[in-house]
Amino acid sequence: MNKTPQDDLKAVDVVIMAAGKGTRMKSSLPKVLHRLGGRALVAHVVDAAARLGARKVVVVTGHGATDVEAALTDGAAGLVPQFARQVPQLGTGHAMQQAAPLLPDDGTVVVLSGDVPLIGDATLRALVAQSGGRRLALLTICVDDPTGYGRIVRAPAAEGEGEVQAIVEEKDASEAQRAIRETYSGVMAVPVQLLKPWLARLDNKNAQGEYYLTDVVGLATIDGVPVVAHRVEDPLEVAGINTPAQLAALERAYQRRQADALMAQGVRLADPARIDVRGSLACEADVEIDVNCVFEGAVSLGAGVRVGANCVIANARIETGAVIHPFTHIDGENTGVTVGVGARIGPFARLRPGARLGAEVHIGNFVEVKNATLAAGAKANHLAYLGDASVGERVNYGAGSITANYDGANKHRTVIGDDVHVGSNCVLVAPITIGAGGTVGAGSTVTKSTEPGVLTISRGRQVSYPNWKRPKKTPKA
Repeated sequence: MNKTPQDDLKAVDVVIMAAGKGTRMKSSLPKVLHRLGGRALVAHVVDAAARLGARKVVVVTGHGATDVEAALTDGAAGLVPQFARQVPQLGTGHAMQQAAPLLPDDGTVVVLSGDVPLIGDATLRALVAQSGGRRLALLTICVDDPTGYGRIVRAPAAEGEGEVQAIVEEKDASEAQRAIRETYSGVMAVPVQLLKPWLARLDNKNAQGEYYLTDVVGLATIDGVPVVAHRVEDPLEVAGINTPAQLAALERAYQRRQADALMAQGVRLADPARIDVRGSLACEADVEIDVNCVFEGAVSLGAGVRVGANCVIANARIETGAVIHPFTHIDGENTGVTVGVGARIGPFARLRPGARLGAEVHIGNFVEVKNATLAAGAKANHLAYLGDASVGERVNYGAGSITANYDGANKHRTVIGDDVHVGSNCVLVAPITIGAGGTVGAGSTVTKSTEPGVLTISRGRQVSYPNWKRPKKTPKA
């Protein structure tokens, strides 16, 4: 039976090069941990390996190895890789020598770079198919300015058509070779049983005094193993990060991709250049998003949701027809936030982890909600705090009122029944229950639970002193 490209994918392993310091980033943070779209560069690459169906992923670490390994061990990238440390860092060939013992001999290994985060799934599959379990396959691209990249040297023929004979690093290239526009991306696919003997034959007789993984091309040619190239057209797929400016440029390109995908689904963006998706954003029909909004973690927006300008929304579910007014900050962290159908939030509102808002709830300007549920129709429209609270239906919560939920050591809960009216500038000292249908008079500090339907007032008696004179400043000598 003939072998198919799908058969080649059954035994694919991935090695990710992530040992470099990234000196030009001018940062104490390892280069591969700098963020694109809210996630570490190397996490994007691990995700690509997972989508390829790799049975094993090996990350070669070196500079900042402890931090890099910790960032990937938590599983945030979708799977937990194995690690091979490269100390000291003596080149890409030396890095691969550290990973090789972890690779089964029966597979094809795909070599990726931890600072090249946007490699495409179709591209990787095509590269593996090109390797076919018997060839060395290189991912290449033609660029207008190839400075700094390894050049693809082919047998005499039109550029991009002759058989690949070598990859020559710029510092070792002749003037003629430096004029070549086809460059090596740093990505290859090769059968492991061929690669391991080549790694053992590498030397460091070059301008850098390093062991180049690219030298395996020459060794393959000597051994009569075909070397093929799969050339990509989209430079974003192979764009690497070496400087803060490159990271910023790739971030904008990445975000434009996200914006275009959202608009293709029918989302209306006021300006596709002014949205940041730093996680996942799922939108149903007729969603509208104004300018300068940031979405982090996992966010879903129901049908007809409108998000005003300058909002930050993280780890939240916004239900159908809700309106998030400008300058609202929503952050569900680990426990999430839910905004119910037709709710109105903001402007300048803050929803913190554990906020659960029912249908038609109104949260107004400078209102903060944390670890609290508000049932359908409840309203807190101005300058208020609701923390560790259960709020019933149709409650009206007055301006300046707070739940005093913390006694200095422990948090306590406030329960407010249906149809309660809490006047302005009240303090509800938890643990406490305000009975359904009750009213709390403005300015009250309530320390005991109340029965349903009662009026509760707790404040000092007003006293006025006629003819009272304010103190005057004593003149300076």
